Amino acid sequence: MSIRYSHPPEDGHDGVELRVHLDDVARRVRQIVSSDATTAAGESLQRVVETLAYVHDFGKATTYFQQYLGVKSGEPPSKDHRHHAPVGSFVAYYALDAQGFDTETCLAGFVAVAKHHGRLPDVSAYVLRRTSRRKDPTEEGQTDAERQQSVIAKQLRDINLHASEFADDLLDDATHGDGSWHEFASSFGEILNDIASTVSIDDGETLNRESVSDSCYGLVLECWGALVFADKTSAASRSKPQADDSSLYATTVASYETLKEYIEELEASASADPDGSRAERLNHHRSRARLAILENATTFAKGDHGVATLTLPTGMGKTLSGLSAAQTIRDERSSQRVIYALPFTSIIDQVVDDLETIYETNTLGRLLTAHHHLSETVILDEDDIDADEADKHDDVAGMLAEGWRAGLTVTTFVQLFESLAGPANKQSMKLPALRNSVIVLDEPQSLPLDWWKFVPRLVRMLTEQYGATVIAMTATQPKLFEEATELVDDPDVYFGETARVEYELDPSAERYIETQTGPKSYEDAVTTLLESLDADESSLAVCNTIDSARELTTQLTDRRPDITQIGEVYAEEIGSLGEGETVDPETLANLVADAGDRSVLHLSTRIRPVDRLTLVETAKTLTEAGHQLITISTQLIEAGVDISFDRVYRDLAPIDSIVQAAGRCNRSFERDRGTVTVWWLDVPEEQTKTPAEAVYNRGATLLPVAAETLDAVRGDKSTLPERTVARTAVEMYYRKLHCEKDVGKYEYSTYVDDARGDELGQLSLIDQRNAIDICICRTESDREIIDEIKTTGAYEFRRLRELIDELKETQVSVPVYRSDSDEATVIRGLDSVHGDTNLRWLDAREEQMQEYFDPNTGFVVPDSTVERRFL
Repeated sequence: MSIRYSHPPEDGHDGVELRVHLDDVARRVRQIVSSDATTAAGESLQRVVETLAYVHDFGKATTYFQQYLGVKSGEPPSKDHRHHAPVGSFVAYYALDAQGFDTETCLAGFVAVAKHHGRLPDVSAYVLRRTSRRKDPTEEGQTDAERQQSVIAKQLRDINLHASEFADDLLDDATHGDGSWHEFASSFGEILNDIASTVSIDDGETLNRESVSDSCYGLVLECWGALVFADKTSAASRSKPQADDSSLYATTVASYETLKEYIEELEASASADPDGSRAERLNHHRSRARLAILENATTFAKGDHGVATLTLPTGMGKTLSGLSAAQTIRDERSSQRVIYALPFTSIIDQVVDDLETIYETNTLGRLLTAHHHLSETVILDEDDIDADEADKHDDVAGMLAEGWRAGLTVTTFVQLFESLAGPANKQSMKLPALRNSVIVLDEPQSLPLDWWKFVPRLVRMLTEQYGATVIAMTATQPKLFEEATELVDDPDVYFGETARVEYELDPSAERYIETQTGPKSYEDAVTTLLESLDADESSLAVCNTIDSARELTTQLTDRRPDITQIGEVYAEEIGSLGEGETVDPETLANLVADAGDRSVLHLSTRIRPVDRLTLVETAKTLTEAGHQLITISTQLIEAGVDISFDRVYRDLAPIDSIVQAAGRCNRSFERDRGTVTVWWLDVPEEQTKTPAEAVYNRGATLLPVAAETLDAVRGDKSTLPERTVARTAVEMYYRKLHCEKDVGKYEYSTYVDDARGDELGQLSLIDQRNAIDICICRTESDREIIDEIKTTGAYEFRRLRELIDELKETQVSVPVYRSDSDEATVIRGLDSVHGDTNLRWLDAREEQMQEYFDPNTGFVVPDSTVERRFL
């Protein structure tokens, strides 16, 4: 028998023999899948996926595939005859069945191999489509399934004629001697009938939805994800073991002792603060809460529950307490990984910066990974690549990062939950890392309402099938999980003892409650903000849309041009940077203070992440120094941003968003009480709805529920105590949403129960699947990276990934709801960073690009609409 290749000799590389590749993938599976991992039926998951690894590329042994690779002479085969996954899927079913695995496990293996270059289908319907045969076929021709079965039969005859020894040895190893090539080849017709009968009723042609259990989808995910990860990393490594190959998938565990030492140093420095009682007061409550949480986390970890909640007021150190709890549970349960998931990419960077400081590391090693859409390197779309070509476009280093192998991964809800709900092929690579992990959900109330019934179902899959632990952490707990253990002994105590603000309703909010008419004009809002300046107060106005924030900023700066615009000062400073230099926030704060005693700052996601971080740190320095600052921001400032203002103004929103905004007021007890004002801002220019109605009254109408709740808890008082809003109003609001609005879509959960990968693949946590990422160059260093990318070869994966990663902090993402809109056309008219990516770029220093960029408000979309300016 001539040598069979999985990958041909090319580009100076030797070819990879098929058996070498299959053995290598099986070896990698043993590193990726834990030896103690089991299926719902109690079977060894490692043994299952190892079997799939041995046979997944079985179809490449055909003469047809070898001719396609060009290593064997002959006419190029048809696409059907060279496809290798279909025949491999039948071999996978047989190999598992021969070893006595449960029928559903065999079905999971069948689908995992069939789709190891694709996406998951409707499992039972797909299986029936591939295996059904008409009992009385007509003369009109074969069905698609019958045509494929005929091709597979022809492939099997070819293997029997030209590679039977290879097939016999492989199946002997794959089944540990329980099966054979002869038995499989001679019983293919019977195997077809057996598989079809598992998902159909008696006639063998009608789908039986009851044929799969509600754990089938989770099992398919695990088998598929582990196989894809092992296969892709093997192919990209040319199936060659490296010197340190045994640790290729290893994790560096983030030590709890290091985190503990860091927290203790923070507490010691706070106690030594010359401001005395204020710092000590907050420090006392933080320390008290953390110690109680750790004790409860230890007790929880010794039990068998999978879901915990952590409910503390904003500013009480939830991030560090949550990480401490997660690492405690991890160590008690002998796990390795902690996955920290947040709702927005805009707040990931601060968490990552903190972790880099704590562990004196960066995100390039095995200890810490940051993974969100701006951190990904996507050179080619998998849907545009032929399945047999896919392995040529893989990059090992990138895949290891996207496989979440680090001890700490900071990511988004989108990356986490969309990887569980109908993931793309590449997304599946992170699934093995979820097993036995501890997952922190920071601010789960930010999940879309349609997913409120669905996320608990996905979490149940994580805890029951993956052995994961989930901690839901927030100040406004939405009670998504019925059987969750609270890690804070009595949250009400902390909400009472750390009260820092009081709430008041602006007359415009009163009018909304009473008649839903008469919003506050931007002119009046500017007057109110300027009155705060006159009272020597810093203030924050949180708007519901980018358009609204721009309108408020424009009206304020037009009326008071004497007020320093921090964006302009920053533009001058960044324009003078030398190579490798960055703007120092403290220096920028001094420049702003020198320019005048009053300033205004605009923040939104249209400002580059690198600029936002610097501007927020500058604002923090200014407010701590007592500078009179007005900050106008979108919702990005509501979570994870450690900054404090004397007054906060929040456009009308759901109760939880109002409470989150209040967390930026009097954050460290700078005064006895800060004031949070809820107002209802008017319709921005050229729009038809108020921003509050445009954002929160789509689908479930949330504003009336929020207004009714505020009205119910305030009584006849002019102000509302913090605890009344943060606890009583929040609980009442969520109760109304669950009981009266019945939020959440039941059908999403049934897609999991019925293993409907096709339907799950259509779901998204965000409305805008179509978005264009734009890199904005503001320095010569930025431009040099762009120029180098343009001269880098299409398949120089590592260097391209490094360069594009360097640009991630210069990118803004612009949703495009209509691909044929004028705005989409204009944006797509910008130059592409590289020929094989959708990432666009512009140089903000060039005169012709000025219409796209404003130094104060960031990227500008010509003639943009309100829908495209949401956070």
